Amino acid sequence: MDVPALYGLLALTTLPPLVPNSALLVSAGVLASEGHAFLPLILAIVAGSALLGDVLMYLAARRFGGPVRSWILRSPRRRVALDWTSRRIRRYGLPFVIAVRFLPSGRIAGALAAGVLRYPRRKYVIGAAVAETLWATYSVGLGYLGSAAAGNPLYAAGISLGVSCIVAAAGTAVQWASRRRALRAEPGTGGDGDTRHGDGDTRRGDGEEGSGQASSTAAA
Repeated sequence: MDVPALYGLLALTTLPPLVPNSALLVSAGVLASEGHAFLPLILAIVAGSALLGDVLMYLAARRFGGPVRSWILRSPRRRVALDWTSRRIRRYGLPFVIAVRFLPSGRIAGALAAGVLRYPRRKYVIGAAVAETLWATYSVGLGYLGSAAAGNPLYAAGISLGVSCIVAAAGTAVQWASRRRALRAEPGTGGDGDTRHGDGDTRRGDGEEGSGQASSTAAA
């Protein structure tokens, strides 16, 4: 693949969410390890494009919080995800904004929940920048280090993709276990009751923004 085309493809596949790009990122790392591409530029493009996508999702949810919340609440699965993510953003703040990026669908859930809650803009951008830098380094680094260690591009790609799948499976298991514990911790509520509570809790988050987020924004 021509190198300028590779850079453009990396930008196009990391800007929007839910676009499968693991194989491309690993391949970019392998090419960088063999000297066919410039590693710092690859990392800057991947992290910068992903950060731009995150910020656009956050700003859209912040600006159109009502319609976004209505769209989320139409699906029980999205409703639970919003509730689960919103609770942890309010509880843990910036560390969770960073960590949620590495959970399945966490990029979308984190950006939308932060926007709907009107989480301070500067803090969100900082958290998303740190998360995307770590994600880009990890994703491309698997291919780069795998190629350097294995000495064979095909072996390196296979090993790197295998590690990515294991990490994704572990993240899914952690997320599932955390949600199950949260449901059991609320006596007398089932799936529907919990999601209704989450909706109310999210609305309280908007109220907290009016009273408490001003000081958080000033501190940021």
